[in-house]
Amino acid sequence: MTTARRDADPAASRHRRRLHGLRNAILIFLGVVVAIWLILFITKGRFLKHPFESIASSITERTVRVGGDFQLYFAPLRVKFVAEDLDVSNPRWAKQASLFSAKRIEAYIAPFSLIFGRKRFHTLHLVEGKADLEWDARRERNTWTFGDGTAGKPFELPRIGRANVSGLVVRYVDPKTPLLAHLRIAPVTSSDARIGRTIGVHGDGRFRDTPFRVAARLLSPDASVSGGENKLALRASTARNVIDVAGTLPTLTEFEGVPLQVRAQGRDLSDLLAVIGVAIPHTRRYALDARLVKDGEVYRFTGMTGSFGQSDLAGRFTIRNAGRLRIDAALTTRRLDIIDAAPFIGYNPDIVAAKGAVAAAAATGASARRVLPDAELPVATMQSFDAGLDWKIAMVRSKNVPVSNIAMKLALENGRLELSPLTFSMARGDVISDLVFDTRPRPSAIRYDIRLASTPMGRLLAGYGVADSGTTGTIHGRIRLDGRGDTIHDSLATSSGRIAFVMPQGTVWTRNAQLSELDIGTFISKMFQGKLKKPIEVNCGLVAFTVRNGIATTDPILIDTSKNVVTGRGGFRFDTEAIDIAIRADGKKFSLFSGQSPVGIGGHFADPSLQVISPQLLGRAGAGLGLATVAAPLVGLLAFVDVGDARSAACGPVLAGARAVAQRTSKGEARKDVGNGRDRKSD
Repeated sequence: MTTARRDADPAASRHRRRLHGLRNAILIFLGVVVAIWLILFITKGRFLKHPFESIASSITERTVRVGGDFQLYFAPLRVKFVAEDLDVSNPRWAKQASLFSAKRIEAYIAPFSLIFGRKRFHTLHLVEGKADLEWDARRERNTWTFGDGTAGKPFELPRIGRANVSGLVVRYVDPKTPLLAHLRIAPVTSSDARIGRTIGVHGDGRFRDTPFRVAARLLSPDASVSGGENKLALRASTARNVIDVAGTLPTLTEFEGVPLQVRAQGRDLSDLLAVIGVAIPHTRRYALDARLVKDGEVYRFTGMTGSFGQSDLAGRFTIRNAGRLRIDAALTTRRLDIIDAAPFIGYNPDIVAAKGAVAAAAATGASARRVLPDAELPVATMQSFDAGLDWKIAMVRSKNVPVSNIAMKLALENGRLELSPLTFSMARGDVISDLVFDTRPRPSAIRYDIRLASTPMGRLLAGYGVADSGTTGTIHGRIRLDGRGDTIHDSLATSSGRIAFVMPQGTVWTRNAQLSELDIGTFISKMFQGKLKKPIEVNCGLVAFTVRNGIATTDPILIDTSKNVVTGRGGFRFDTEAIDIAIRADGKKFSLFSGQSPVGIGGHFADPSLQVISPQLLGRAGAGLGLATVAAPLVGLLAFVDVGDARSAACGPVLAGARAVAQRTSKGEARKDVGNGRDRKSD
């Protein structure tokens, strides 16, 4: 037993010596720490000023300089940092010399946060600070991410328990957007992780080429600066538009994935979207509300409601700014005012509402008596972004033509805009359109392809004084034109193609047919008999034009009714918008007092004129007057007698929309009274 104890004593002795050594080492370490702490506490660490500048400059690869007082010590367990006239330089590529400077900064910092996780300031006192936050031209690096060649990271504000900040100015630059902002932070005071009063931000800047002003407030005096909820209210004004943003932020600088309520209002929505390089037609005064969520480079606006002019608008849209700008939208409108639709063809809606379409056309640069707009396509803008649109419109407010159920699909890719299909219902008929505006060739290549399904004529023309009752005729047709130009006017003035509208068998008012024929005897006779609205039969009809280099020539106008055959010669020009068409109606039956000479349609698109007393009719009157003078008054009436020799049309070529050269009489003979579809002189 004694021997065992003696054998165990050396091991116990060695263990005791180790414990004593460890204890002494710990005491020495603690002594050194206490000594260092005591030295730092007594000296406030002022002697570390130059080592701090050297180490900080090496770590950040920036020049860090303290021009005034410097303190760095534990007080007692928190790191206290004081620096006067502090300056941290920017990388060489930045335009400003300093990333951050301050007249005085005093902070108590959690020591472990300097090594692990997010920096945490127990208290912060900042006087006259200036921060320059800037991205490089490729948006790959920024001034606040340290390390040469290090990819830029999002700005992260330290967690702050108590703060007193005054005179802070922030400059933010993003050349790729491009965005330049100068922001002034109103004095901030917080206590116990609570903001003592509302934080205010005021500033101005330039987004792309548009100046703006901004004012923001954090409205929750009890919100935590270090990560609690902060209620934001921001107002920005630019390009005669006002944008209000409201929401709750988890931190002062965290917007990612946070739902924000946005309201935009102004005189013209196109001015606002032009700020981000997006071109849309002009609008009247608008107001829109939507919910915004930012997800990286994607901005999603959902639940949008509002109005523009006298029309409503709802739906959602997305803006993607990753590389090439793209907008996608799905919109609905219950009622679209026809004046609000004027910008879709280049008219200013306010001018249309106040002075009419002719004045609106003139405002685009069109000459007098023209209605086709000369507003140029925004070629450069259309080539700078892509877009997709699905827009449905239930009803259009219009005095003349009832339009409803509009469905528009738009695709803009690399400067090629395609509206396909663009469909709508008009007077119980359907219109299907495919429109292409390709701005890549110079000038732009524009294609119009518009198809009108079978539509009741009475309902279609009811707004122009033609009653629906008694008219059962229908009409269908197609407009197919290709032109070159950067305006609607120029593209049509150079266009070639065909316009054709077919009228199958139906009835129209007798009054309409007799007026076109100028059959005075029959018209007056039926008027006195009270049969003014008795319908007559339309066997078939075709109103067609061949268009070459912007000049449209009848090819043909041919309408066969139970009482007459109507033909037309001439045409119109898209460049001058002049009209020169002669309509002639030949009776199929004998008629007395018939003035069967052409009725001229002249003037321009803006002010067409009906020349009822044509030179041929005046010639007949002169001949009748001469006969009455040399013979007897009754003989003069022979000049107005219609022998009723009009030849009926073969309806097959008419209903097929065939050209003039293919038209035949009901007996199969080639018609010589419908021209050749080239020009009036050759006709």
